[in-house]
This record gives sequence, C-alpha cells and structure tokens, in this order.
Amino acid sequence: MSEPKLQNDVFLRALARQETEYTPVWLMRQAGRYLPEYNATRARAGSFLGLAKNPDYATEVTLQPLARFPLDAAILFSDILTVPDAMGLGLDFAAGEGPRFARPLRTEADVANLAVPDMAELDYVFAAVRQIRRDLHGRVPLIGFSGSPWTLACYMVEGAGSSDYRTVKTMMYSRPDLMHRILSVNAQAVAVYLNAQIEAGAQAVMIFDSWGGVLADGLFQEFSLAYTRQVLAGLVRQHDGRQVPAIVFTKGGGLWLEEIAASGCDAVGLDWTVNLGKARAAVGDRVALQGNLDPMTLFGGADRIRAEVARTLDSYGAGPGHVFNLGHGISQFTPPEAVEVLVEAVHQHSRQQRAGS
Repeated sequence: MSEPKLQNDVFLRALARQETEYTPVWLMRQAGRYLPEYNATRARAGSFLGLAKNPDYATEVTLQPLARFPLDAAILFSDILTVPDAMGLGLDFAAGEGPRFARPLRTEADVANLAVPDMAELDYVFAAVRQIRRDLHGRVPLIGFSGSPWTLACYMVEGAGSSDYRTVKTMMYSRPDLMHRILSVNAQAVAVYLNAQIEAGAQAVMIFDSWGGVLADGLFQEFSLAYTRQVLAGLVRQHDGRQVPAIVFTKGGGLWLEEIAASGCDAVGLDWTVNLGKARAAVGDRVALQGNLDPMTLFGGADRIRAEVARTLDSYGAGPGHVFNLGHGISQFTPPEAVEVLVEAVHQHSRQQRAGS
C-alpha cells in the first residue's frame, strides 16, 4: 500500500527554514490531562503505563488533540523513561508521586551492569508509531522523541524526580567516571531508540533535555551537550527519501543557545525566558527555533493569550524558521478553550505578518 501524501507539511518546511504560509504550532504535552477525553482513555487503560504501553490507547490519545485543534504536528504519546525502564530499572508511576525506579543506579556494580536495552523491549513504542502514522492518513507529520542522556541519567540515579539533584550531582562530582559511563550507554541507547522510531515512521524527532539547565556552565557542556551531540551524530537523518529533522530542547538552556545550535540539530527549542528576536539574531540561519510562550499565559484569558501570541511572533519577526510552541509542557489545569484561542491566534497573526511583509 502506498504512503498517503502529507497534506500539511508546514511544520517540516519551517524546520527546514523554508518559507511557509503561516507559522506552524504544536504544543509540548498536547496529548495530556488537560483534555477530558484523555482522562477518560487513561481511566480505561487503568494506569499511565497501561496507557503508554498499549499501542491502541497511545494512538487514541495522540490523535485526540488533533480532533479538537488545527495543530500542525502530532507527537507520539509515550514517556521519556521508556528507555531506562527497558534497561531493567523497574519503572512505576505512583499516584500523585510521579515516576519512580525500583532499582536506581547507586553503586559501581549497578553502573557496570548497565547496557543498551534490546529494542524488542520497546516494540510497543514502535507499534504505536506505525499505528499513529496509519491513522493520521497523512494529515500532519508525526514527531518521535526521547529524553536526553543527561535527563535520563538524573532519573536513573535519583530514582525519581528531584528538587536538588543531590544524588546525581554527588556522583557527577565525586565519581565522574561512573557518570560518563551511564551517559555513554544512554547516548547509544537513545540513538538506537530514535532510529527505530524513524524506521517505524516518525517524520521528525525531538530530544528533551529537561534537566540540562540544572548544570553549571562547563559541566553542561561536558555532561549533557557532549552526549546529545553523540545522539545527533548517530541519527538516521534521511529515511524513505525524506529528511528527518531533529529538535533539541534544553529547559533553562538559553545561556548555551549558540552551542546547542552548533550541536548538529536542525532546530533548538527555547523556554519562555529567552527573547526570540535575540535568539534568532544569535543563531542566524544555522537552525530553526521552536517556542516559546509561557504555558501559564493560557490562564490569562482570550485577549491576553492573543496579545502574548502576537508579541512572541513579532519578537521572532517575519521570515522562515520558526515553529510556535510553549516554553515547556502544557499544564494539566489548562482550559481546552484557551488552546483553541492560542492555535487560532498563531495561525491568524502569522498570516497577517506575511501579508504585511
């Protein structure tokens, strides 16, 4: 059966820094708890992992926001911790507590035993990618993703989320050899994992370096960016005759924008602390930029949302290379109506920009 023609390629053209009729928009965590239909599907699945590990459910929730809003890309519904889970660390999601590993990496033996997982352990992810692509019927592109080697390591060593990263930073400072071993294995695993998503049908991939911004300057380059570079160098960038762009998002990474832009990615995701116009001037035509509205703007009412969307788009200015997004994931408490206003405002204002330029 032939592949359906992609009906809306504005997102991919923006990542390639080509001219587009308007600025494309998608949202980090766009399939999530702010949507009542997502909560209903999650209840049927019985748990978060029951949802994420079932391709039928993962497909259903991936497509839900596209049924509500004219978004320009879909993103695979999964979790960044699938890879360490497949490494045997025992992932669980306790109600109200977030992810937790039963067997975190704490000893030299733990680290020595770490290995790139068999991708067969993650076939539920690739099955979901294939199913989502089929069910999209070429409507919009599908984004695959992974956590960065450093962000995965934070969870793998801490055993859960952390407010001070004391355990992982203790290892980093006192036993950098162990930390580098974890990161090396993670980088190999993430590259293989993303390539398998591309093989299954992901048309773009994103690396979430959610905790890169907790590192000091110098250490970010050594323990986070160096391993993100390794992942990018190992990616298949062409598949089935098409380019597969890669986006890197480091929360709190504005200080290192130019270094991230030089890492081998096609686009840099920005959080809301970065001025888009200055960022564009800094990176020139090397990469596209993605971002970067404060997610809390969506609680400010329709008029304020429209104003902040216009301010963000005007900050970037006319011309190619911008994908509109939030500066981090959407809050579970966001009114869906606010997202409707946001998407409409991005499309409308960016069309007006182009008409006036």
